[in-house]
Amino acid sequence: MKKLSFASLLTVLTFCLSQLGLADVKLPPVIGSGMVLQRDMAVPVWGWAEAGEEVTVSFAGQTKKAKASDDGKWIVKLDSLKANANGATLTVSGKNKINLDNVLVGEVWICSGQSNMEWSIRQSMNPKEEAAAANKPSIRLFNVPGHTVSPLPKDEGAGQWQVCDPNSVNNFSAVGYFFGRRLHKDLKVPVGLIGSNWGGTRIEPWTTLAGFESVPELSKIADQVKNYKQDTRVGGGQPSAIYNSMVHPLTPFAMRGGIWYQGESNGNEGITYYQKKHALVNGWRKAFQNKDLAFYWVQLANFQKESDKPEGGDGWAKLREAQTQALDIPGTGMAVITDIGAANDIHPRNKQDVGWRLAQWALHQTYGQKDLVPSGPLYKSHKVEGNKIRLSFDHVGSGLIVGKKTGLEPTAEVKDGKLEHFSISGKDNKWVWADAKIDGQTVVVESKEVSEPVAVRYGFTMNPAKANLYNKEGLPAGPFRTDTE
Repeated sequence: MKKLSFASLLTVLTFCLSQLGLADVKLPPVIGSGMVLQRDMAVPVWGWAEAGEEVTVSFAGQTKKAKASDDGKWIVKLDSLKANANGATLTVSGKNKINLDNVLVGEVWICSGQSNMEWSIRQSMNPKEEAAAANKPSIRLFNVPGHTVSPLPKDEGAGQWQVCDPNSVNNFSAVGYFFGRRLHKDLKVPVGLIGSNWGGTRIEPWTTLAGFESVPELSKIADQVKNYKQDTRVGGGQPSAIYNSMVHPLTPFAMRGGIWYQGESNGNEGITYYQKKHALVNGWRKAFQNKDLAFYWVQLANFQKESDKPEGGDGWAKLREAQTQALDIPGTGMAVITDIGAANDIHPRNKQDVGWRLAQWALHQTYGQKDLVPSGPLYKSHKVEGNKIRLSFDHVGSGLIVGKKTGLEPTAEVKDGKLEHFSISGKDNKWVWADAKIDGQTVVVESKEVSEPVAVRYGFTMNPAKANLYNKEGLPAGPFRTDTE
């Protein structure tokens, strides 16, 4: 019998050890100790093992089994779980055993977008006070680290669940935290927040191939993504590149919904952003295997120098319009924040109201608290009445007011105040500033300069800082125009 050389023996030993390593059951980072599992829906638990290996998942009195496929992947689905703030152990067993400790059950949301979502409490108003008050052990935070890209969807990611406290919250999205804090307070269940953000990014890199394919107008972008290979060089601006690396590894983690604050980098767009918003939502709902995934976004704040031109249409006006139009996607909502921006800062420091307004939508629409008004007035229709135009709105709430928002203080009603930032035009398309008055649940607009009006615009400019129509719930009206190009 031929003796093996030392080198050959070493090779055999290395191979055997590598095979033993492959036998270990592995989990994605998002399935880890300290996590929050989504209540009241099936909960996927997945990972990798040796092909054909049987994997057992045990949690909350349930035991589920699966066999790893030829590529080593396995997945089980836990039956619907009830909310539980008492940390429990989830066990995954194969040829090895993994115990995940301090697992809660409650509500899970992903918080994503560019820098205004990425900015932490350190960069918000009253940062020291807010951080000091952030001892919330039933809120858990998972931050996707780094700014990474991939030409193809990645299965393995990075990150770690943390208990919300003054230290961990300082590295997490302020908007996400303030959103989750209100949900936790009102729903009285644990809340898991997943942050995946990258400042200065457009919407296209966050969108899936399937999302682009779902919108015919975006077929060219879909074709571009289809041509990616493993060695295709992509950056943070290429379609799907960020999704593939910073969101896909999270799928199909069970969650209730997502909040989204992005658009500044697409600020020169109009209807195309509407199409891309549809693609984003469609794609994420498919990726997370949840057709009812709630999705709430932030309309861009007022920014830069105020314009004195009544026709408006400058800067982000059309982008905000596209954001509003995208509300035709079922299960979505939009937080209007054109009253809390800053002319000299693209990053408004008031993240508290942003998170609160997003939560208002979620509590109303997702969690069925119909007594809450989700939004400020949004334009619904208009009617020409002689030399006047009467405007009707959705989300009037308990009534319309002239309001003023100062810092973190609640919106104050300005008694006998004058509505600002309404303009009107006739058939000649010449725009003039208009007189606008609240009349019951409507607003009546007119100008002595326009005898036969046809259209009205409100806050339809880059910085409509003087716009002051609110409902009595303190939420601002969204900018709009009644005319179309």
